[in-house]
Amino acid sequence: MSIPLTGSTPAEQLAQVNRAIQKILIGGQSYKIGSRSLTRADLSLLREMQKDLQAQVAADEDSHLMSETYVAVFDGR
Repeated sequence: MSIPLTGSTPAEQLAQVNRAIQKILIGGQSYKIGSRSLTRADLSLLREMQKDLQAQVAADEDSHLMSETYVAVFDGR
């Protein structure tokens, strides 16, 4: 099961996932009013998505740092 995200970038998607997690933490996983019930997305799935998106955002941010840098090792000859 996957949760549709409307953001086009990983950072935008991460913001959506963070809002969904916050709603669950504040309002609970599910609730019922009269005959109607609402079940939010699975918290463990959201945490997994959050972890993946955080890694993508970090990778995107790090990719520009020293992107054209090379390492040379000299053996003291």
